[in-house]
Amino acid sequence: MMEKTKKLANGIEMPRLGLGVWRVEDQAATDSVRWALATGYRLIDTAAIYKNETGVGEGIRQAGLAREDLFVTTKLWNSDQGYESTHQAFDASLKRLGLDYVDLYLIHWPVEGKFADSWKAMEEIYASGRAKAIGVSNFHQHHLEELMQTAKVKPMVDQIELHPTLTQEPLRNYLASEGIAVEAWSPLGQGTILKNETLVAIGKKYQKSAAQVIIRWHLQSDIIVIPKSVHEERIKENFDVFDFELTAEEMKQIDSLNIDERLGADPDHFDF
Repeated sequence: MMEKTKKLANGIEMPRLGLGVWRVEDQAATDSVRWALATGYRLIDTAAIYKNETGVGEGIRQAGLAREDLFVTTKLWNSDQGYESTHQAFDASLKRLGLDYVDLYLIHWPVEGKFADSWKAMEEIYASGRAKAIGVSNFHQHHLEELMQTAKVKPMVDQIELHPTLTQEPLRNYLASEGIAVEAWSPLGQGTILKNETLVAIGKKYQKSAAQVIIRWHLQSDIIVIPKSVHEERIKENFDVFDFELTAEEMKQIDSLNIDERLGADPDHFDF
């Protein structure tokens, strides 16, 4: 029986499967968050740059669940990085979400010369209790090593592009050795691998879709996963992955699909 939460380094329990809302408009974000929470999701992942924090907050309110039962993540955008501006950006995110605190606050990308100052502000936000955990996104090993030279608190999560054609094993091994949880964005490869014969064949065996197989592969690989959808049926389908288990051989077959294929920017070369 798979645990539905993962204990972060500071003892906080983070759901292993959540809803991502990248490229989702405000109203659609409200609907998809409400549907997800009704389905059983408890982790919602947004970001300031998605420009839908207001819609996410509205979806949370409409769902009517106790705040302590939810796990809400948002992220600090690149143009807001720096010590003072991080504090201001965080306050603005909380206001848009309509929340007193978030469960996880992430630095969205490793902006050179700025992420260490941003992290200092995030450590203060964490100490204040207004973020229950703090972490990073799109950080390679060398970015983390640089951050840790000045950090007092080690990041608890690194959210990275990760899917069967970009398995990121060296980075995952490093993160495991540091006690940093791995979270996948674009976990379904933005749909590019849903017709892959291996994944379709494995799915047939369990009467599951390729997407469900991929989500299950993430979960069994100890990766927190946040598939995105704006369709109620798909949101439900993506959550229906706790009633089957991939064999060790099937896990290896999926691992072997890796071709180090990035669909998003390389964290060493981004210009936004």
